[in-house]
Amino acid sequence: MQSTVEQLEGNKVKVNVSVDEAAFDQDIEVAYRKLARQVRIPGFRPGKAPRRIIEAHLGEDGKRAARAQAIEDAVPKYLAEVVKQHDIDIIATPKVDHVHGADDASGPISFHCEIEVRPTVSVAGYAGLRVELPSITSSDKEIDEVVDNERKRHGTLVDSTRPIATGDQVTLDLSASRNGEPVPGLNVEAWLYEVGRGWVAKGFDDELIGLNAGDEKKFTAVPNGNEDEADFSLKVVKVQEMQLPEATDQWVADTFGEFDTVGQWRAAISERMNESRLNQARNSVVDRVTDELAKLVDIDLPEAMVDGDLRSRVRNTVDTFQRQGIAIAQFLQITGQTEEQFIEQLRDQSRKAVRVDLALRAIAADEQMLADDADVDVELERIAVRANVKVKRVRSLYEKNDAIGDLKAQIRKSKALEWLVRQVTYVDTEGKAIAADLLLDAGVDIDPTADTGASVNLGGESNTNEQSTSTVDDNSPDE
Repeated sequence: MQSTVEQLEGNKVKVNVSVDEAAFDQDIEVAYRKLARQVRIPGFRPGKAPRRIIEAHLGEDGKRAARAQAIEDAVPKYLAEVVKQHDIDIIATPKVDHVHGADDASGPISFHCEIEVRPTVSVAGYAGLRVELPSITSSDKEIDEVVDNERKRHGTLVDSTRPIATGDQVTLDLSASRNGEPVPGLNVEAWLYEVGRGWVAKGFDDELIGLNAGDEKKFTAVPNGNEDEADFSLKVVKVQEMQLPEATDQWVADTFGEFDTVGQWRAAISERMNESRLNQARNSVVDRVTDELAKLVDIDLPEAMVDGDLRSRVRNTVDTFQRQGIAIAQFLQITGQTEEQFIEQLRDQSRKAVRVDLALRAIAADEQMLADDADVDVELERIAVRANVKVKRVRSLYEKNDAIGDLKAQIRKSKALEWLVRQVTYVDTEGKAIAADLLLDAGVDIDPTADTGASVNLGGESNTNEQSTSTVDDNSPDE
């Protein structure tokens, strides 16, 4: 076999392949063995008749059938060899429209096709990324809110003779109807409600403010979760206000025991809030960094890559729901989405994943990040542990699918992302710097196959490049 590759405009190459007669005759021999299993020849068991007997039995029609079968089986094989030989980063299944020599009785064959390949991008400014994260330091106002909530938990309701104000607890006799028919859930007696919650209808709380115990009122409003107005009628049975304990050292000591002063209590609240915020910031680092990185890739994305990632996302999402006993139709109904909205939301995620994939490959190339055999061994072990199979089986599948090269690309992308998160400038919503060491001292959990494609799918992992894919069942017997 001889082959050449020509670079075309855009992210395409043209592959030209020619196979001499001697090499192709071996494929015809294989095709005859297939035909031998399909025809019945007296004196021979199915599949055991030699080629010359089959040729004599089938005549010219048999020769044409064998040549057609050989072309059908061999062309994809030769094309795969060319892709591997020339290290073509294929992103869509190529289609061969015509094979020269297919209609001949004998002789060589040749064919050509255009192959869509992963584009190579240039990512300017990636080392100077500025990423905004939620503040990791609680403010005095936020601490005050926690203190007030604790005081409310220990507060006392007392009857009030003044008009209703926001925050009061009111006891209501409430009814609502539409066209003379009661609105479900809005006809109750002696219902205790905290004014300001906004639970009933838009403007409902405004109608209550200023009323006194014993007052009655009628008005129209649109109940929450509805589109049509309803006629409301209510009577204020009781008005109560919350009396809060004063936050003194004695109250803190009596209520919580572990603190002697208000200052100690507030310091503990601040420490707890800051730790929680720091963990939230750490968990969002990779997502925020890749959000900003994706913005640096300003090209028309190959639809083949987006569609491939989208198919994987839809499949993985549906599989996840099924494992949880949830039908996709049920999920859409609960979330109020149409199927089109659900798909488009996932498509946005796929577009980001493709941009990140291209950007990380560019960074790995710029920074000369490699993946050696030791890196591959570590990653195969990690995948094996996650899929609960022996590493020997995982390696076998990757080698069988010629996917070790894809895995090395994923490892290089992982290295690029690990490097990038340590180069980024982090700031909070007010522009104050957040030390990278503080965010990353616990390490960054970066999965090289997460949201950027995986070569071999083990137990539902993402798979952007679907050209070489096999599945490992978590319950498969270990080899």
